[in-house]
Order: sequence, then structure tokens, then C-alpha cells
Amino acid sequence: MPFFEKNNIRYFQFQDFSGAVTHAVFTRRGGVSPAPWSSLNVGGNVGDSPANLRENRIRAFTALGRDPESVFDLWQVHGTRAVFAREPRPPDSHEDQGDLIFTDNPKITLYMRFADCTPLLFADTHLGVVGIAHAGWQGTVSGVATAAIKAMCEHYGSRPENIQAAIGPSIGVDHYEVGEEVIQQVCENFGEEAESLLPRFGERRHFDMWAANRLQLERAGVTQVESANICTACHLEDWFSHRAEKGKTGRFAAIIALKG
Repeated sequence: MPFFEKNNIRYFQFQDFSGAVTHAVFTRRGGVSPAPWSSLNVGGNVGDSPANLRENRIRAFTALGRDPESVFDLWQVHGTRAVFAREPRPPDSHEDQGDLIFTDNPKITLYMRFADCTPLLFADTHLGVVGIAHAGWQGTVSGVATAAIKAMCEHYGSRPENIQAAIGPSIGVDHYEVGEEVIQQVCENFGEEAESLLPRFGERRHFDMWAANRLQLERAGVTQVESANICTACHLEDWFSHRAEKGKTGRFAAIIALKG
């Protein structure tokens, strides 16, 4: 497994991503937050203190050699809206809302927070563009992966075959039981493919978000897709899991940036 550790900060990196890109999906290890957010929590709406959140972000960025003030993030809303970052977000400014961020500026570090939802990372090193997306079940059935490729092509002129995509640690199909609302929307949005994305575990249906996002990427023409295949609910020693920890948990960080 491509895990690394620096200054007690443990993080995951994809093996196939270009060396022109700095990226990581950080585990929960190496931070300062107390239980139930122990310890590298970056979630600002779970009850942890702002001082802890800032220190944890600084530690994560420093471990990868990124300036903590280079951050650009969003208030994630489980949708498909894309934002294109030209400069880092001023520390005291209000976060924009959305679930996809892209940049062609090496001085920016794109930053998102997760706890079971799927991190999607993107890089087009031919044109010098990177991106990150937040894909929960709502974003997945709404086509956030498809929207990401469309945004890169329309805004930067990317070609799908030149885009590297990666599917990060998130809740796996074995733990992700879903109800009728999700089942109906998967069926409406994936058609004949829905059955394979909703396998039965006994009498219950589960949703395979990894397969659903991969399917969207491949349909959009992306041929380079790498998946971590790591279930957050299975590995609580490394990851926060909203479902496995019954909501009393933190958020882990994912970042991506162009090397200057």
C-alpha cells in the first residue's frame, strides 16, 4: 500500500499520478484533536476547536512541503457545482459553495474534507491543471465525476484521454447499505448499469460508489483511472467514518497541487 509518514503525519498517495503533481489523502493520524475527533481532524462543523483545525491543517500541508496559506477550499454541499481557483482563498474570507475545485496555478493547494464520501482527484499535466471533487451518494448519482471532466474540457481545453483520475478512500460497498431513496435515484441515473451498482447483501441493497464513479469517468472518455480500494468503515485506525462511528467523528483531508 502506498502509505507514507512524515513528522507523524500518515498519508496515502496514488501510485500512478504524475510527478508534476503533489497530492495526498491524509489519514486521521498525527494531529492534535482529542476524541472523538482524534487526531488529524479538519472538519469545522463537528465540534472541534478552530485552533485544533488550523494546527492540523498546518501539519498536513507542512508534511507535503506546501505553504498552509496556499489553501483553496469550499463549503461542500453534495452537488456538482465547479469553482475555478485563480488565487489562494484569504484566510478570513467566506468559503464559496461547491463540490469541485480546479486550478492551473501552482501557488494554490486545493483542499477538501471527507468522512465516507469519495475523494476524486484529477490531473492534466499536458495543460497544467489539477482538480478535486467531493462525491457522496448525492453527488455520485448527480454525476459529479462527469461534471468534473466536462469542467476541465470546457474551461481549460483538456482532452479526456489526457486526464488522470483517482478514486480515494471512502466507504466501501460492503458497509454501504442504502434505502429506497438512494436505490431509486441510482436506477434513474444509471439505467441498465444500476443493478451491478446495487448488489444484495442478504435482503439489503448496498451502493458501490467506487464502481459508479469509475463508470462515469470511463463514459466521459477517461482511460487513466486509479482506485485506492480502501474502505473507511473497515479501517478506523486510519480513517474517519461517519457511518461506522455513528456521526461522532472528524473529517480527513485530501489535497492536490501543481508543483511549481
